[in-house]
Amino acid sequence: METMGNLLILFTASLCLYLFVALLNVFYKYCWIPQRVQFIMNSQGIRGPPYEFIHGNNKEAAQMLMEASTKPMALTHDIFPRVMPHVYSWINKYGKTYLSWNGIRAQLLITDPDLVKEVLKNSDKAFRKPKASYFFDKLLGDGLASTEREKWARQRKLANYAFHGESLKNMTPAVVASVETMLEKWKSKEGKEIEVFQEFRLLTSEVISRTAFGSSYLEGEKIFDMLMKLSVIAGRNIFKAKIPIISKFWKPADEIESERIAKMIHDSVMRIVKKREERVVNGEADNFGRDFLGLLVNAYHEADQKNKLSIQDMVDECKTFYFAGQETVNSLLAWATLLLAIHTDWQDKARAEVIEVFGNQNPDSEGMAKLKTVSKLYKFNSLKTSTDHLYCLLDFFFLQQITMIINETLRLYPPISGVTREVGREVQLGKLVLPTHSEVDMRIIALHHDPDLWGDDVNLFKPERFADGIAKATKYNAAAFMPFGLGSRSCVGMSFAITEAKTALSMILQRYTVTVSPTYVHAPVPRLTLKPQHGMQLLFHSLHYDA
Repeated sequence: METMGNLLILFTASLCLYLFVALLNVFYKYCWIPQRVQFIMNSQGIRGPPYEFIHGNNKEAAQMLMEASTKPMALTHDIFPRVMPHVYSWINKYGKTYLSWNGIRAQLLITDPDLVKEVLKNSDKAFRKPKASYFFDKLLGDGLASTEREKWARQRKLANYAFHGESLKNMTPAVVASVETMLEKWKSKEGKEIEVFQEFRLLTSEVISRTAFGSSYLEGEKIFDMLMKLSVIAGRNIFKAKIPIISKFWKPADEIESERIAKMIHDSVMRIVKKREERVVNGEADNFGRDFLGLLVNAYHEADQKNKLSIQDMVDECKTFYFAGQETVNSLLAWATLLLAIHTDWQDKARAEVIEVFGNQNPDSEGMAKLKTVSKLYKFNSLKTSTDHLYCLLDFFFLQQITMIINETLRLYPPISGVTREVGREVQLGKLVLPTHSEVDMRIIALHHDPDLWGDDVNLFKPERFADGIAKATKYNAAAFMPFGLGSRSCVGMSFAITEAKTALSMILQRYTVTVSPTYVHAPVPRLTLKPQHGMQLLFHSLHYDA
C-alpha cells in the first residue's frame, strides 16, 4: 500500500509539474511575447488594433470579411475595401504602417514600396518565409513556395530549368490543344451564358497536367479535386487559432480530413511517378521525361546526395506546381476576360492586334514575339537596379495590347493578396527596429490600389498606363507592381502563366465577342486566390469563322 501511495504521489507531482511547465509556456507564448513586441513597436510610434488573448485580431478580421461578403458591390474595380476590409479599415485608422495580430503572430503591415523591396530583396538574410500553418502544410508541403536555404536553391534550380525559354516554347502546342478542347465545347453554347471561372478552372488544370506533368487532365483530375478540397479546408481555417494544451490531445475534424486527403494525394502522385519508372525499366523510354515531373524523378534517382530529392520532396513539389500553376492562371484569365467584356473598346483593340498577327490561325511561339506595340527600347544605362533591367527585358519581349491588358488585370485583381516574411533576428527596417517573434506583412492589393503610387485614377481600368512598360508605369519602383512577388523568390512560373493567359485570350478573341451577362453579380472574394463569389457569367457571340 505504501508503494502504491508513493507512486500516486510521484504521478501527481509529475502531472502538476507538467501542467506548471505547460502553463508557463502558454504564458510566455500567448502573453509575454505579444506584450513585449507590442511595447517595442508602440515605443517607436507604431499603433494598431490591440492584441487579444489567443485569437489576436483574427475574430475582428473574420467578422469584417463576413460582413463585406454579404454586401452588394457595384461593377467597379475599387475592390480593396471588399477583399481586405480589415486591412483597408486599419490603414485608414492607424496609418500605412501598423501592427496587427494573426493569432499570437505579430504582423507589421508595410506599404512603402522601398521597404517592401528591402524585405523581399533580403540582402542581410534577416527575413525568411514563415512556417506554414498546419493546413497550408498539408496543401503545399515543404515545396518551393515554402522551403528555405539550400533545399530551396536546389529546387529553384530544377524549376528554372523546367520553365526556361526553350521549355516554354515547347509548351505552347499543349496550351493551344487544351484551349481548342475548351472552345470546341463552347460551340454549343454560343450566344448563351457561360460560367467562365469554372471553364478556366478545367482549362488551367489540363494545361498544367499536359505541360508540367505530361498527363491529360483526366489522369490528374483526382489530384486537382483533392487539392481543391484541401484549399477549401485551409481557407476556412485561416483565422482559427489553436487552443493551448487542448490542441495537443484533440484533433478537430478538419485536421483529420486534411491528413486523409494529403495521404490520397501522395498515393496519386506516386502512381504517376511509378508509371514513368516502369516505362524506363521496361525499355519503353530511355529517360523519365523532359518536363518538370521528369526532372523531379531524375533528382529522386540522383546518386549525389546533395542534389537528391526524397519521395516527400517530390510529392510536395508536384502539389505546389499543380496548385499554384492552376490557381493563379485561373484567377488571371477569369478577371481579364471580365474586364474585356466590360471595356469593349480594349476588347476590340486586342482582337485587332491578334488578327493582324495570327489571322485566323492558332497562336504560336514565333507569333507571340511579334505582338509589339512599342517602337523603342529603354536605355539600359538609365535603369537603376537589376530588377529594372528585368522589367525592361520583359517589356521588350511581351509589350503589346494584350500584355498591357494582362498587367492592368494583375494590378486591379492580383491573384494573391499579399506575402509575409518572418523576422529571423532583430533587424532595422527603415527607421524601425523589428524584434524577433514578429513578421512583416506586405499586402499586394494595398500597393496596387494605392493612389499615392498610381494616381487618383487608381481604381480605373487603364491599360495604357503600361504603354511604356512596367518600369515606367511604376516610376522604376519595382514593389509598386508585384503580382508574382519580387526578388529571388518571385514566382518561377511567371512567364509560363503570362504565356498561357496570352494564348487563351488570343484564341478566344479570334472567335468571339464577349459581354457581361445580366445575371453576373460582381463580388470578388479572397479564397486563397482572388475568386468571384457567385461565379462569373459571361455571354460569348461567335464571329462566324473558325480559327
